[in-house]
Amino acid sequence: MFHRQCSRLLLAALFLLVASPAHAETDTSKQKTSRPHIVMAFADDWGCYASAYARHFPGTANEVISTPKFDSIARDGVLFTNAFVSAPSCTPCRSSLMSGQPFWRCDKASILLGAVWDFSLPAYPLLLEESGYRIGHTYKVWSPGRPGNAPFGGSRTASNKAGSKFNGFSQFVMKAKDRDAAKAKLFEEVRQNIRNFLDADNDGKLDGDSPICYWFGPTNTHRKWIAKSGNELWGINPDDLKGKLPAYLPDVPEIREDFADYLGEAMAFDAALVVLDEELQRLGIADNTLLVVSGDHGVPGVSRGKCNLYDFGTHVPLAVRWPNGVEHSDRVVTDFVSLPELATTFLDVASVEAPATMIARPITSLLTSDKSGRIDPSRDAVFTGRERHVATARDGAKPYPQRAIQSDDWLYIINFEPERTPMGDGPEIDASDSEFPLEEQLRESTFAAYADLDASPTKAFVTLNREKFPEAFEYMVGRRPRIEMYDLKSDPDCLNNLAGHSDHAKTELQLNQRLIGELKRTGDPRMSEPVMFEQGMFVEPVGPGNKKKQSAKAKNKK
Repeated sequence: MFHRQCSRLLLAALFLLVASPAHAETDTSKQKTSRPHIVMAFADDWGCYASAYARHFPGTANEVISTPKFDSIARDGVLFTNAFVSAPSCTPCRSSLMSGQPFWRCDKASILLGAVWDFSLPAYPLLLEESGYRIGHTYKVWSPGRPGNAPFGGSRTASNKAGSKFNGFSQFVMKAKDRDAAKAKLFEEVRQNIRNFLDADNDGKLDGDSPICYWFGPTNTHRKWIAKSGNELWGINPDDLKGKLPAYLPDVPEIREDFADYLGEAMAFDAALVVLDEELQRLGIADNTLLVVSGDHGVPGVSRGKCNLYDFGTHVPLAVRWPNGVEHSDRVVTDFVSLPELATTFLDVASVEAPATMIARPITSLLTSDKSGRIDPSRDAVFTGRERHVATARDGAKPYPQRAIQSDDWLYIINFEPERTPMGDGPEIDASDSEFPLEEQLRESTFAAYADLDASPTKAFVTLNREKFPEAFEYMVGRRPRIEMYDLKSDPDCLNNLAGHSDHAKTELQLNQRLIGELKRTGDPRMSEPVMFEQGMFVEPVGPGNKKKQSAKAKNKK
């Protein structure tokens, strides 16, 4: 009897010993297949403008734009009201997002023109691919820079076989005789590009057995778009924007129309989101997809937008939907979040350990919370910055270095080289008329003057009407003091610089200490000597405007 019991125990032990590894392998396999799909929809130059924000930011252009798909994604998930970029410039913003850290830690990828992706820099898409994800992208991911779209696999993982005409949305549709048919053609291009990655054989099933990491990045919200397209294609009446634009912009028909056209391109992007979601739903993967929608900085070619650390340049939309992971939907979160935190969030939900260099905190806990409003008290501010944008914007290919901290109440900016021109070199306000470019040049050629400000009707109007609106011209391209500090509650458009005022000395000191402390903690090269950003490749004159500028200098010398 005793021997029989021992034999049974021995057999049971042997069975467990043999069976356990197989069982563990099965669990691991299930864990891998249950990891969520990750889809990022990222619009170029799309600032914080969506109809979902109308009630949160009353009296702004959010009351004029209509973005039903973005709004529905927010209702089915989480809407963030305080999402910010690390840098209001395409490449450095995307570098920080890919690498999960502030842009100033991205070395050769910290600037725009001349940027190089060093593959020693970890990128969340490549890390996910190593862990078993299938990755792919449509339109723009990381650009300009070499190699193109490098942190997302470059051309190897691109899905653009149907074309890229959508990136010139208003250019394509406005010249068509049948505009509805032209729109439909562009949306079909979007669908086929998305389907080429998700379901290339068109059998109604997601290709492969792996979870996916996909990036959808149209650039139609980047200039240039066609005048009057906002009204004619999307029904945005420019007059509806009266009183809803920032106070530093002249409230005139020319600028209202320019802004209406911009909002129209954002609505085109929103319509493309409908196509993206239809494909996710068609394949039955929407519930297990972490879908994130955002943009890379503020409006281009408009004062204090793109390339500026004011709220108008750094504040972006952010909506996240994940039915299987966000149990409590239709929440509005006011915590300050920075886009690099998306990288570590993606790795977190995919059960992939983030490298030590990825210092951004994931926002997973904000997504899975059942609360709204301010969830994490420590998320009470965000840090932003800027180095070089257009290489030839100022003499010597120098950057315009800035760092800032923004909270609910305050925006504090350090302009490290205040003698430089923030939007690039160009005529001063008291220059003769002959020194200023013509209207067409300012509207069509970014490099005509103030090259860190995209060419636009707004740029042309403010420049050529500088005598009538001198303050608007100064707000747009004028030099700035070393320190700027604004009370955002009473002065949301940042018109009254309180730096140096004795009444706010204590607050100024606290903001300075917190900002400098963060820069030192994160190893910002601006805090060391010699400053990396002031030498080597970071001041090499490269870019589209370089040949013209050098040619002009040579001609002047003759």
